[in-house]
Amino acid sequence: QVQLVESGGGLVQPGGSLRLSCSASGSIFSINNMGWYRQAPGKQRELVAVIMGSGSTNYANSVKGRFTISRDNAKNTVYLQMNSLKPEDTAVYYCHADIYPIETMAATSYWGQGTQVTVSS
Repeated sequence: QVQLVESGGGLVQPGGSLRLSCSASGSIFSINNMGWYRQAPGKQRELVAVIMGSGSTNYANSVKGRFTISRDNAKNTVYLQMNSLKPEDTAVYYCHADIYPIETMAATSYWGQGTQVTVSS
């Protein structure tokens, strides 16, 4: 059974930094895209950043220049370094990955359980 486990959320003051991690485990053949989404109260889930299997990246305009996504393929892990955090970054952050499980060898979408990020003084 493939699963994604996130860590690194918490409470931080405006202007501060946090680093989120998400590790995939289970019977994994390969992982294609990995990314982070967020959902604030009363709002729809939105894409924050994605990193392709090739290593290319894409960011939401609201986080460009402040957030950096990276991955460690040997550890099946994706990271989100968040700097210069603002109150409007407050949300539950979800990890997402397109994974080929060994059992099916078919691209399957997986989500983490979410981690709360609160930016407040």
